[in-house]
Amino acid sequence: MDYLDAVILGIVEGLTEFLPVSSTGHLTIAEKALGLELDDPAVTAYTAVIQMGAILAVVVYFARDIWRIATAWCRGLVNAEWRGHRDHRMGWYVIVGSIPVGLAGLLGKDLITGPLRSLWVVGAALVVWSAVMWAAERAATQQRGEKQLTMRDALVVGLVQVVALVPGVSRSGATISTGLFLGLDRVAATRLSFFLSIPALLAAGIYELPDALDGSLAVGPIVVGTVVAFVVAYASVAWLLRFVAHHSIAWFVPYRVVVGAAILLLLAAGAMSAT
Repeated sequence: MDYLDAVILGIVEGLTEFLPVSSTGHLTIAEKALGLELDDPAVTAYTAVIQMGAILAVVVYFARDIWRIATAWCRGLVNAEWRGHRDHRMGWYVIVGSIPVGLAGLLGKDLITGPLRSLWVVGAALVVWSAVMWAAERAATQQRGEKQLTMRDALVVGLVQVVALVPGVSRSGATISTGLFLGLDRVAATRLSFFLSIPALLAAGIYELPDALDGSLAVGPIVVGTVVAFVVAYASVAWLLRFVAHHSIAWFVPYRVVVGAAILLLLAAGAMSAT
């Protein structure tokens, strides 16, 4: 992997991490196009590590919210008066909602980094989950905002986040769709999706960092890819929050279906290999 590869993958990661189009799916496609081995542990680790750049973008963008939530949560541990505070509850929502994907990531690591790293999976998941996103918008009532979030919402969205470990589903697509099914408005569902992404993707990046630095990949491309992902992801987060305030996430469905169908057709025709 050279610096050009790193820049390209950083741009792909930053653009797609928080849009409901699947960053892992797009990174898999990009890595295949660049001639990288999809089943190489170092390449898989690199994919997880540069996600930390995107996560840092979320942390910076929501720095004030995160500080407020963290402070309220800590105060609530020692002061009962803070335990009914919305920010204290949000701290618990993020913690509890992150547990399912953390356990699934640890227990299913070999499956996630092995058989699921197939373009057949990516293509099928892009198409299939598009139907879920469309259905979520059709069913959405958007009657509840962030102030009406409950622990049940966080747990259900956290459980569905596990499904997003399948490349092509899209973590943001899965979590935002679930929020809409639960009656949340798009902005509340998207903000919850962002907050839940921080522990999940940060933990994945730290867990995979030793594999990325085992000598098969130079530090330089890892740093470059992470920095590029940060810059592009910051712009993507700001854009998506403005977009969902006035537009349906179903706008992404045609793109997902076209890309997924194209991958499946190319695979079926033998024009490309799945791994």
